Amino acid sequence: MIVAKQVADLITSARVLIAVCIVGVGILQGAAGLPLVAWMMIVDWAGDMVDGRIARRSRVQYRTWIGDHDLEVDMAVSVGLLVYLLQAGFVNIWLAGGYVLLWCLYFWWQCGIPHSSGMLFQAPIYGWFIFVALRDVPRAGWTIIIFLISAIVFTWPYFPKVVVPGFFAGFRKGK
Repeated sequence: MIVAKQVADLITSARVLIAVCIVGVGILQGAAGLPLVAWMMIVDWAGDMVDGRIARRSRVQYRTWIGDHDLEVDMAVSVGLLVYLLQAGFVNIWLAGGYVLLWCLYFWWQCGIPHSSGMLFQAPIYGWFIFVALRDVPRAGWTIIIFLISAIVFTWPYFPKVVVPGFFAGFRKGK
């Protein structure tokens, strides 16, 4: 019998596949694939919103490797998006390489990936992607904005009462 936790892990695993597909779109379509990548990111973000909620509602509670590495999956998607942005010519290779190198050094110095820092790593990549989408394919860019606003509204009050304070608390505690 399938339990909710397995469904959540399947969604998280599918998000890894989305990261690979985003890189593939960059290779095969380059900048022309921007609208498709925008939709792929919306699907990824929707999956990220629901996988944890599903896992927490599971009748059978246990830890899994994929569940314990959700942050790394999030980061893999952002790296896949960064690779897409590079392949499509939306970001300079030196800027992207320097960005990744600095973060790798920071994570090495931390002897791991603190949760809040892992979240912060993703933010500029997503921000640049949204800027590029708004600039080059406004319909897709605004669809992303509407989705993100809807996600915050849908998860209210969880977002301002749990996510945001948890993010800042992680920096205070070094996690």
